[in-house]
Amino acid sequence: MADFNIVLSEPKTGASYKIEATSGITGALMGKSIGDEITGDVFGFAGYTIQITGATDKTGIPARKDLPGVARRRLLLSKGVGFKPTYDGQRVRKSVRGAEINSDFVQINAKVVAYGEKDLKSYFETAETAE
Repeated sequence: MADFNIVLSEPKTGASYKIEATSGITGALMGKSIGDEITGDVFGFAGYTIQITGATDKTGIPARKDLPGVARRRLLLSKGVGFKPTYDGQRVRKSVRGAEINSDFVQINAKVVAYGEKDLKSYFETAETAE
C-alpha cells in the first residue's frame, strides 16, 4: 500500500503540520476525492473534521477538484489549479490528475473544518517529545 505525506492546515492559527501516513490512514483516504470530509479519528484527532483540499502525484502533477476519476489527462487550461497565466487570454495544454485519491499520489493537502476539544498543536507536541 502507498504511503502519503499529508499537510494538514489549521485555518484558525495559520499553522500547518506534516503527517506521514502509513497503511491505516492511507486505507481510509483511498477512493476519497478532493473536497470530501473525513473524521479526525482516522488521524487520532478526536472530534475533528478534516477536508481534503488538494493532492500531488509522484511526478509533481496536481489534482483538480473538477476532474473526476484517477487518470492523468492533458487539458487546455486558462486558469485554475495547474496553471497560472502570465497574460490575459493565455491558454496552455497541461497535465493534471483526477480528483480521486489513489496509490499514485505522494502528497495530500487538507484543512481542519471542525475542531475537537483538545488543541491540535498539543497532538504534535506530544509526538515530538516521544521521539
